[in-house]
Amino acid sequence: MVVESHIDNNLCFVCFFMTLVDYFTCYKNLKQENQPRVCSSNKLEGLFSFFKRNQTMVVKLYGPTCASSKRALVCLIEKEVEFEVVPVDVSKGEHKDPEFLKLQPFGVVPVIQDGDYTLYESRAIMRYYAEKYKCQGTELLGKTIEERGIVEQWVEVEANNFDPWAYKLAIHVLFSSIIGITPDPKIIEESEANLSKVLDIYEERLSKSKYLGGDFFSLADISHLPFIDYIVNNMGREYLIKDRKNVSAWWDAISNRPSWKKVLELYRASI
Repeated sequence: MVVESHIDNNLCFVCFFMTLVDYFTCYKNLKQENQPRVCSSNKLEGLFSFFKRNQTMVVKLYGPTCASSKRALVCLIEKEVEFEVVPVDVSKGEHKDPEFLKLQPFGVVPVIQDGDYTLYESRAIMRYYAEKYKCQGTELLGKTIEERGIVEQWVEVEANNFDPWAYKLAIHVLFSSIIGITPDPKIIEESEANLSKVLDIYEERLSKSKYLGGDFFSLADISHLPFIDYIVNNMGREYLIKDRKNVSAWWDAISNRPSWKKVLELYRASI
C-alpha cells in the first residue's frame, strides 16, 4: 500500500469564522426582537457539524493506475486531501474479487473509502471532494452558480461526447492484446473521426477561454486528463490535439499541472 500525504490538517478558518459570525449575528437579531432562539440553536448545531466534518481521516482510493482513477487522484491532490492508495490489479481480475465487489458491485475502479463513507464513479468522487473541501486547495467548481453550471456542462460533455470515443480508441489501439480482442479498424476509424468532431467544438470553445469551464482550472479539465494523455503519449494520435491551436495550448496548460505530473510519476500504468 502506497501512502501519499497532500494536505495541511488545519481547519478551514475562513469557513469557521464565517459560520461563527453567522451564529452570533443571528443570536443578536433574535435577542433584539425577543424571538425564540430556534435560529441560533440551528446555527450552533451547524457550528458543531462543521468541526465534525473537518476531523481529518485518511481517504483510501482503490485502483490508482487505471485511467478513471487518475481523475479522482488529481482532484484529491488539487484539494490537498490526504489519501492512501490500495492497488487493484485489473489484469489479474482483482476488480472481480468478492471482497472488492462488496465495495463496488459493478467491479470497476476507482472506489474511495472516506471513514465509513464509500463512493464510486470517478466524476462523482471528484464532485464530492471538490464540494466537501471547497474552502481548501484549488477551487474546482466555480465561484458563482453560473460558473458552476458551465463547469458541470463540460464535465457532462466529456462523459457523453468525448469519453465514449476516446475509450473505444484506447481499447482497440492500446489494450486489445491485454483484454484479448482483435483490433477493429472500422471502430478505430469511427472513433477517431468522432473525436475530431468533438475536438473541433473544443477548439471553438477554447478560443474564448483558457479552460473549458472559463478562465480557471476545474473539474471539466481534470476529467479529460487520462485519455488525452493516452492519445498524445501512447496512441500515436497526438495530431488530434497538436493540430488544433487552442486545444493544444489548453492541453499544455492542464498537463503541466503539478498534480497531474505527480499522478503520472506515482501511478502511471505499464502499457
